[in-house]
Amino acid sequence: MFLYEPTCGVVSKILFWFLLKATKPPRYKCGISKACPEKHFAFKMASGAANVVGPKICVEDNVLMSGVKNNVGRGINVALVNGKTGEPLDTKFFDMWGGDVAPFIEYLKPIHDGTIVLMATYDDGATKLNEEARKLIAELGSTSIANLGFRDNWVFCGGKGIKTKSPFEQHIKNNKDTNKYEGWPEVVEMEGCIPQKQD
Repeated sequence: MFLYEPTCGVVSKILFWFLLKATKPPRYKCGISKACPEKHFAFKMASGAANVVGPKICVEDNVLMSGVKNNVGRGINVALVNGKTGEPLDTKFFDMWGGDVAPFIEYLKPIHDGTIVLMATYDDGATKLNEEARKLIAELGSTSIANLGFRDNWVFCGGKGIKTKSPFEQHIKNNKDTNKYEGWPEVVEMEGCIPQKQD
């Protein structure tokens, strides 16, 4: 009897470990809820929370922008990604409350065709926006940019050279009756699979 007990203990531990592994849900890139098909890039993003927690942008399991990385700021946060390879190209934020819209416009104009453009607001992303900036963002596939207002929360993923409206956009209006935080709506989150640019 004593000879078999240690073996039984090991076997039960191994069995327990296998059961634990079997019940643990699989983890997908950026923590999204399901795997992306071939020739697609996984992404997940969130707007900022009030003026306290910055936005987060993740593509292909690579966190491009976050408060932890210390590369986010008030206004519109932008990440550019190569549409063929999924490689990050650049990240920047533009203060649309106390800043100037001109550098934002100059940043958007030279973006190359096939570039994936991800944007997330933090605090206020709309006060300094003008028609030219809104038009450039609309050309990337946004429909909500025309209505983006003071302290609205907004996340968007589009692309330079897109021929249709992007399916990847979430927008919550700043409304004192429904705001989750005093003066700000709740965080908007979005995840999905971006089709790889084909030649």
